[in-house]
Amino acid sequence: MDFDLTKEQTMIRREVRKFAETEIAPVALELDEKEEFSNDLTRKMGEIGLFGMFVSEQYGGQELDYVSYIIAVEEIARVDGSQAATIAAGNSLGIGPLNYFGTEEQKRKYLPKLCSGEAVWGFGLTEPTAGSDAGGSKTTAVLDGNEWVLNGSKIFITNAACDMSLGVTVQAVTGARPNGKPEYTCFIVEHGTRGFKAVPMKKKMMWRSSNTAELYFDDVRIPKENILGSQGDGFHQMLKTLDGGRLSIGAMGLGGAQGAYEMGLKYAKTREQFGQPISKFQAIAFKLADCAMEIECARNLLYKACWLRSNQRAFEREAAMAKLYCSELMGRVVNHAVQIHGGYGLMKDYNVERFYRDQKLLDIGEGTSEIQRLVISRYIGC
Repeated sequence: MDFDLTKEQTMIRREVRKFAETEIAPVALELDEKEEFSNDLTRKMGEIGLFGMFVSEQYGGQELDYVSYIIAVEEIARVDGSQAATIAAGNSLGIGPLNYFGTEEQKRKYLPKLCSGEAVWGFGLTEPTAGSDAGGSKTTAVLDGNEWVLNGSKIFITNAACDMSLGVTVQAVTGARPNGKPEYTCFIVEHGTRGFKAVPMKKKMMWRSSNTAELYFDDVRIPKENILGSQGDGFHQMLKTLDGGRLSIGAMGLGGAQGAYEMGLKYAKTREQFGQPISKFQAIAFKLADCAMEIECARNLLYKACWLRSNQRAFEREAAMAKLYCSELMGRVVNHAVQIHGGYGLMKDYNVERFYRDQKLLDIGEGTSEIQRLVISRYIGC
């Protein structure tokens, strides 16, 4: 087995880390405090090729492997979870469904703008009554002549209500299957469509400079050709999208854990108590040793899952494992990092406080930790 990164992957890590430290780090605290989505940073991330990394060059993408994409998310998350969320959702949830299931016309219409960072796209699955139970969706779409009419709402949708948002992919109930279960279909809905409203959600604990929205559909009429794929394929499309999305959330957990570990290590080496750096005390040294070990384990698991995907191998089980492990790992690491900082770890002037808040979303988004364990248990035959 070859564990070495390619020259291209190594370069991506180096350049994205440099960008994160020079462009994102200086403004991350201010953006978090103001709950402000940054159009400027989003465009800059587009300019250096962080959108559409796995998309074909003919649609404006970078045509890279999935490991390269995950490394980029990891390096942004090492500095700021909010900007990493913009990249992860923009690629896995926004661009992904259009790239994998869209028609040639749909791809050429939307992907170039999304891959350049000129615009972002939302992924409308979650509803007030449908979270872990995606089958609880109440949003409906009815065919009326040559138009579909959508009614309902969505909640907690990333990249859907900022100035740069071009539109959303929406899952809706379009009828019933022969077995009586709902039939789901995905639709493309552009901003500016009559009856469609996106409202930013504020007062979040975490990802405060990531854009999160509630979506409302009131007799929204869209052309018949705005269906994504075929009628009835929606649930399958959403599951496939979430499989890939789990890898990007895993990368956010891994990157966040790396960043928190580095903060804890640096502080432990400079903070003195009882006449020596606290890193010399076994209680602190063992915390940091555990963090270093678990981060190494997480990186190997996540990269293996990405390698499987890039090589057209089954990766769904490993994706669920990586998402679960990396998400919960960040929780353990950042908890140690805050403890090492003592009282300073509770102050907003220290980045570790923001990392502590940002981690909690990883246990919930893209399928809760409980759902990941359910998915894994099914793969092992329970």
